[in-house]
Amino acid sequence: MPRDAYVNGRYLPHRDAVVHVEDRGYQFADGVYEVVPIINGKLVDEIGHLDRLDRSLDNLEIPAPVSRRALRMIIRELIRRNRVTHGSIYFQVTRGVSPRDHKFPAGCRPALVMTTKQTKPHSAEMLQQGVPVVSLPDERWARCDIKSISLLPNVLGKQKAAEAGAYEAWQVARDGMVTEGTSSNAWIVTGAGKVVTRDASNNILNGITRTRLISLIQEQGYELEERSFSLDEALAAREAFLTSSSSLVMPVTQIDGQPVGNGHPGILSSKLRDHYLDFIHGLKDEA
Repeated sequence: MPRDAYVNGRYLPHRDAVVHVEDRGYQFADGVYEVVPIINGKLVDEIGHLDRLDRSLDNLEIPAPVSRRALRMIIRELIRRNRVTHGSIYFQVTRGVSPRDHKFPAGCRPALVMTTKQTKPHSAEMLQQGVPVVSLPDERWARCDIKSISLLPNVLGKQKAAEAGAYEAWQVARDGMVTEGTSSNAWIVTGAGKVVTRDASNNILNGITRTRLISLIQEQGYELEERSFSLDEALAAREAFLTSSSSLVMPVTQIDGQPVGNGHPGILSSKLRDHYLDFIHGLKDEA
């Protein structure tokens, strides 16, 4: 467990880090969050995550709790205090504390909390075998592009995946098209070698790892299509993989118990993971 957390201007022992019972995040899920990966002591795509935080706050009309400069200072101080070298930092902004009432309260100050997590890199065995996913109906709201703390459908989906012995669940819209995972973006590689992922819209959260990988795909000259794909197309694909801040680029070798391709991580999926890791190794602290 980390030593310290940050709560509304104070660094506190993790066990003592609490928020008010009438914080609107607790009452209404009235807030947003971000998770920035930390690999080899480096923050990965910090600016992209902070930009997305600003967009989410703007969409919910929640003012920033502190300046961008102050937020970045707090992030680094908490990482230093908790000595995180591989893991992530989580920060959440809610509309603040106010007597329970659905409409926006006047004069409410936004609340900021921050925690870190130390994790181990994925095992070589997992990367060599790839991971299974299951499919389920997408039952979320219509603004999935906002990184809201309202995650109940995602929680239920992740639990169903766990009960099925799967790593992740891919959500399928009413039109039969895959939207994204419960905490990741979904990708396939067609028989013709094209990399396909759903286009960014209100229907998915535009992952920062997704965005970075798209730029790497373009740099390397691979063919890319940003479009919807069906579950049947995914099952018939040559390869599949998922991306997220915690999983990076993870090969998917099974969907609903059926093998993808030859049932092993694909050559292109593995290359894309290597390209992403090369990007991380070349990182310097973002100004």
